[in-house]
Amino acid sequence: MKGQTLSDPSLTLWYNQPSNTWNDALPVGNGRLGAMVYGGKTKEVIQFNEETLWSGQPHDYVNRRAFKSLAKIKNSLWDGKRKEAEEIANKKFMSNPINQSSYQSFANVLIDFKNHSNVTDYKRSLDLERAIASTVYKLDKAVIKREVFASHPDQVIVVHLTSSVKGILNFDITLDSNHSDYKVSIEENEIVIKGKADNFKRDLDINKNKFPLSKIKFEARLKLVQKGGELISKNNKVTIKNATEVTCYLVGATNFVNFKDISGNPHKRCKEYFKKLNNKPYNLVKENHIKDFQKYFNRLHIDLGETKISRRPTNERLMSFSQDMDPNLVALLYQYGRYLLISSSRKGTQPANLQGIWNDRISPPWGSKYTLNINLEMNYWITEVTNLSELSEPLIKLIDDLSNTGEKIAKEHYNMPGWVAHHNTDIWRGAAPINRSNHGIWPTGGAWLSQHLWWHYEFTQNKDFLKKMAYPILKKASLFFSNYLLEFPDNKELLISGPSNSPEHGGLVMGPTMDHQIIRNLFRVTIEASKILNVDRGFRMKLEKKMNRIMPNKIGKHGQLQEWVKDIDNPKDKHRHISHLWGLHPGSEIHPLTTPELAEACKITLQNRGDGGTGWSKAWKINFWARLLDGDHSFQLLKELVVPVKKSVDKNKKGGLYLNLFDAHPPFQIDGNFGITSGITEMILQNHLKNSKGETIIDILPALPSRISKGEIFGLKARGNFEVSILWKERELSKVVVKSINGGKLNLRYKKNVITKNTNRGDVLTFSPNDFKK
Repeated sequence: MKGQTLSDPSLTLWYNQPSNTWNDALPVGNGRLGAMVYGGKTKEVIQFNEETLWSGQPHDYVNRRAFKSLAKIKNSLWDGKRKEAEEIANKKFMSNPINQSSYQSFANVLIDFKNHSNVTDYKRSLDLERAIASTVYKLDKAVIKREVFASHPDQVIVVHLTSSVKGILNFDITLDSNHSDYKVSIEENEIVIKGKADNFKRDLDINKNKFPLSKIKFEARLKLVQKGGELISKNNKVTIKNATEVTCYLVGATNFVNFKDISGNPHKRCKEYFKKLNNKPYNLVKENHIKDFQKYFNRLHIDLGETKISRRPTNERLMSFSQDMDPNLVALLYQYGRYLLISSSRKGTQPANLQGIWNDRISPPWGSKYTLNINLEMNYWITEVTNLSELSEPLIKLIDDLSNTGEKIAKEHYNMPGWVAHHNTDIWRGAAPINRSNHGIWPTGGAWLSQHLWWHYEFTQNKDFLKKMAYPILKKASLFFSNYLLEFPDNKELLISGPSNSPEHGGLVMGPTMDHQIIRNLFRVTIEASKILNVDRGFRMKLEKKMNRIMPNKIGKHGQLQEWVKDIDNPKDKHRHISHLWGLHPGSEIHPLTTPELAEACKITLQNRGDGGTGWSKAWKINFWARLLDGDHSFQLLKELVVPVKKSVDKNKKGGLYLNLFDAHPPFQIDGNFGITSGITEMILQNHLKNSKGETIIDILPALPSRISKGEIFGLKARGNFEVSILWKERELSKVVVKSINGGKLNLRYKKNVITKNTNRGDVLTFSPNDFKK
């Protein structure tokens, strides 16, 4: 059919068969509402979510006076009695209850088409640039087209059905849900579903604490507007007969207001959404949606070339990538990460969770929560550098919330000032250690999140944000850790963290390397922010003294970077977490140009761990190898990740992508998609290092793989609020263009040669390879 082969293969996912599973359906979202479109021929399913539909109710999870057990836990660890320490902690120190709430599916739109046995020329697609999922096919002589999108301006999911021949659209449509308590009814041309969130999957935790009952109520309304034919309502469904065009407008809401307040009215909210929609014509709703989405998406363009193989269906491209390594698919994956973030994180929404905003279960894997020991942070690695800075607002709001709930946890669990958050949180902003002590007592989750506050300042240079939002939170986090750190018995000049974990590996310990790297970074940026704002000189000086005493990175007997204070790393260990390389990425204290011995130790650690792992783990390794300036090894990790998902009991042989290019742990976790985009960026541009004056250096093509030897990328962002565009061929720079948004000092490096320029606001500077030789 016309137009089927004309779309840009780096901006389109497409298939010649419907999806048979949720993991192969196509995602649309507006930050608050998300939907998965199956594209069925005779039966269409559109499963949808609303971001605030969670189990539970407002709850602080605090375990009153848990700090009374802290000394016993520490003493048991000092005495080498880890199991004893973990048992005490499980009973006395953990969250109440010990698990957090779950994100839940909302409902399904079900469309049953009549007389659709003669379907030919079928195609379903997702246009990343317009954020529209389409299903197109021939029914006898008619061309049937369905378009689905989630509009942010109008807060509605739209399903638009058309026929090229008048009067042949015939179908039944209704709503249903996986929830235990819901009802469907009809009000004129609207299908209404109302219900209540299911309770948590268990009544009691392992300590016999009750899980909070679920008190989230929900409502969705599907309004049908047809041209031609009839609309008949009967038995909780609507039948469309002999129509030519039908538009379905889906709104949904819950009673959630914020993590302390669930007094909202979902019925009133749904009515207000329709009132604001105000019977706008479909074309205007669509036009406003596209304009709004492209305001973000079109800021960045990437072109890595294409060939005939780029024009195949997406599933075929995925299956052959490990052989053909089509650079055009790399560009598609890059933009897909940006698409997914725009679709699942907007100002005023919740942050993207473990599955972004898309989930078809009442009890999803890991609760589809916010995991703070890598996953939530990985979701937001791309916001600043890929020119989506505003989309970090939901994460910043979550950090602000946690800095409040985390004060109670600091007081009741540690008897310390400031705030702390552990390895998970949920919509109720739980900050206490959860699940089990052997991985749940990891107090640097909030400190890691705080890195994103500093990044937001570095990239935007928004001093007002630094003063009013970032610095107060950084200061309170630093206040906690300035009290939390304790002297190392073997050398009292050194300070270590504990009790803690090296995430999900090795159990409860004293002094994991990752903690020290994160806390050192927290202190460093708090000190720097204090200097910029010219405040708290006394507190700053105390932090400087403590920062210099934190246990340094250590190289072990195998040449590896040690994961713990003791040199006990096993070179045969293939664990998916490599947390102690945080200082390499996303931290900045280790790099081949600044700390070559530590960088070499990181390389040995990575070689020992191997290239296997779950989806997000491989994605992190893409970033690690790029930071080690080994673009080809980085690309090798990408190659091993971009394969169809395979079932395996071996965690080191997991990973891969589903046919809709969702990243797989497995099961689906969206962090790997964002990690891919971040890793490709690290190959092309790095800007985390500083010169001797403390000024940021922007490194151009620092780890470019041979497989993407030519290309162009326009619209990257760098610290200092510079917009950077790069063109290259034969693995050599052709041109770099820098726009100075704020003005200020520019330090641009290519192949060890640095150009330094003072810039004014709005300056656009162009450099060729010869400029770097002067």
